[in-house]
Amino acid sequence: MFPQKSQISPKVDPKTYPLGEQNERATNDPAKALVALSHSPVERRLYASMLLASNGDSNDGQLFTVRSLIELTGIQSLSTIRRGLEGLVSKFSVEREGRTHADGPRDQGVAYRVFPPEEVIARRNENGFVTYGKGIATSGRSFERVIQRVAENRNLSRREAQVALCCVEGLTNAGIGLRLMVTEQTVKFHLRHIFIKFGVKRRAELISRLLL
Repeated sequence: MFPQKSQISPKVDPKTYPLGEQNERATNDPAKALVALSHSPVERRLYASMLLASNGDSNDGQLFTVRSLIELTGIQSLSTIRRGLEGLVSKFSVEREGRTHADGPRDQGVAYRVFPPEEVIARRNENGFVTYGKGIATSGRSFERVIQRVAENRNLSRREAQVALCCVEGLTNAGIGLRLMVTEQTVKFHLRHIFIKFGVKRRAELISRLLL
């Protein structure tokens, strides 16, 4: 017998996109949703934990080390945390302070300051960083609301979120495939999952759900 296809569950999976960590909740803040879209799962977990610990205030003087983030996030891999922090620094979500010492531990003297979502976006704009990530070309307040609604569906994968946003922009399956550099068949595969997770049967219903 052939193996049965796994059922697609609309329930929240804490390992998927985008706000599945216990210390994050659905938010009415479009800036937070927008920043969440640009982070990888590890970056998102680190950022959310740091933001929560600092009460969302970059001026409170609190700094985070790699060692302190192990306890804060529960991530036991030093290399995973380091890679996540490097990604957050490159996306202007956190800032590195201090220097490494050649004759000491790799993380000695190095700490990180976290910035709230509004500051992250401002810092990105100042540095010419495209706030809207891959697959997101439209901007404006109305589209920020769409981003927020996509972000609040915690069971979407990162790619599914990109495909859903492309649908709202009016791209065809072929157009989505070209933008995301995937095949049209892959786009259809993601759309099937998206429809189930949003409880709709067709593209028009999905777009209405996100826009209205």
